[in-house]
Amino acid sequence: MLIAAWTIVIALFLVGMAGAVYPVLPGAIAIFAAYFVYGWMVSFEPFGVWFWLIQSTILIVLLVADYLVSALGVKKFGGTRASVIGSTVGLLLGPFVIPVVGLIAGPFLGAVIGELLVGTEFKQSLRAGLGALVGFFSGLVVKVILQLLMIILFVIWVLRY
Repeated sequence: MLIAAWTIVIALFLVGMAGAVYPVLPGAIAIFAAYFVYGWMVSFEPFGVWFWLIQSTILIVLLVADYLVSALGVKKFGGTRASVIGSTVGLLLGPFVIPVVGLIAGPFLGAVIGELLVGTEFKQSLRAGLGALVGFFSGLVVKVILQLLMIILFVIWVLRY
């Protein structure tokens, strides 16, 4: 049972880390779910109140920051709500329309198209697209760091026990 538990936990951690890059995967939620898998299959004893408070706080920060960091990148480069919506749509659809390249091109093109649809000049639309890329990569760095922190804290808590 222990081997099966760790196999599932590690698989969820891998899905979670992949979700930091690929937005259709559950990301931090998969990592958080791994704690419950471990608890149900092995034991909840290693996890106290502080573990759940810290992990839940990181999860909430990740969920809020995921959207805000991208939106701030667009706004910082002069984008409007249209480019924020466009970059989000591009981020979700891009990888399906243009595999691999769409992950980067999607948010950029989505922001540009969003701005052009509301009548923004082409040059400013490109700036908003650049902001979407800056936001995407900034968010990616934040997500990877915080999700790694979630995993490291889990391992420390389990090994301490």
